[in-house]
Amino acid sequence: MTSEFGTAPSRKVVRQLEDAGYEAVFVGGAVRDHLLGKEASDFDIATSATPEEVKRVFSHTIDVGIAHGTVLVLLDDEPIEVTTYRTESTYTDHRRPDEVKFVRSLIEDLQRRDFTINALALTLTGELIDPFGGIKDLKSRRIRAVGNAADRFHEDALRMIRAVRFASVLGFAIEQHTLQAIEDNAASIVHVSVERIKVEMDKLWKGTAAGKALEMIADTRLSEHMPLFPNDVHLVSNCAPYSTAEQGWSALMLAGHFSAGEIAKAYKLSNREKDFLADVQNAFANRQASRFTVDDYYRFTLDVLIATEKVWQAIYPSEPGISIREMNLMKESLPIHSKDDLQVDGKDLMEWTNQRGGRWVGEWMRKIEHSVLHQIYPNDAEKIKEWFLSEYEHQE
Repeated sequence: MTSEFGTAPSRKVVRQLEDAGYEAVFVGGAVRDHLLGKEASDFDIATSATPEEVKRVFSHTIDVGIAHGTVLVLLDDEPIEVTTYRTESTYTDHRRPDEVKFVRSLIEDLQRRDFTINALALTLTGELIDPFGGIKDLKSRRIRAVGNAADRFHEDALRMIRAVRFASVLGFAIEQHTLQAIEDNAASIVHVSVERIKVEMDKLWKGTAAGKALEMIADTRLSEHMPLFPNDVHLVSNCAPYSTAEQGWSALMLAGHFSAGEIAKAYKLSNREKDFLADVQNAFANRQASRFTVDDYYRFTLDVLIATEKVWQAIYPSEPGISIREMNLMKESLPIHSKDDLQVDGKDLMEWTNQRGGRWVGEWMRKIEHSVLHQIYPNDAEKIKEWFLSEYEHQE
């Protein structure tokens, strides 16, 4: 193990804490990812120093979560989270500990963490601290709770969704006792805020094993207590893998016969995400009638069309589908991609007719847009002017 783990500023933070007489180690997902050969980020540090002691060691700090022992150290233009070793009491609300107690023992701190693969620590010299068999579980590609799984899920019910999310992202299996504890405690997921569930689901959708993870949600009966989840999980899992979270939410919506508004409300999606799902809903209705038309390629983004086609092909696997390459080519072949591409605008129409603006301008611009899109006339200002004046005078 190399001692060059972490960024230069984060190593400097550990060194300064050690020089001040405290223990300090790297913890969390960055250590796990490093051991998996992945590029690590967000180098979190745990220390025996209390928050007040951390603040005395460093001149620039921010209290980001000081009640729970976290101080943000600003060193060499890099923000680094430093958290005091701690133990936690009961979790009445299944989310936050009723009491946090700072301790001087790293093992006590690691014991409160969710899964063994996240209960690893790495010293500045490269020594791995693994009191719960996390390295063995990494090698076995296994998600296992630290200690008693039911206790971990009673403390924070979101950990059940996190287990499935890690299974999706890492392609790991969930250890049998941990999986059984999820099924036994599935109903407690209702105590978790929708916002926290959505964060985990956004990551789950993009996992390499999203299909299997979604089936785990159904098999453990977590799905029965989720804000909204389709009865036919196989349809959603068959759409995997997903390249974006929006594709996942689209599959959830269409497989469950939910509306964009229902999904957006249930999972508190952003307005942008809601608009995306609404477009998928409309594109899917069109796709059920026929292959995508010129109007579909013009109206919808490529991402919307891809998400729509992904679900359509899962529902109708025996029907000929449309490849991403074909959709790309069709998009590129459009004579215009928005009305801004037109060689004329409303001012031109008013100048050619010597008329004041009004509703008629918008109506004619829509006619011109349609004619150019369908290649009735080329996107050429003179050609459009000639056609427009002929049609306009005839109408008059």
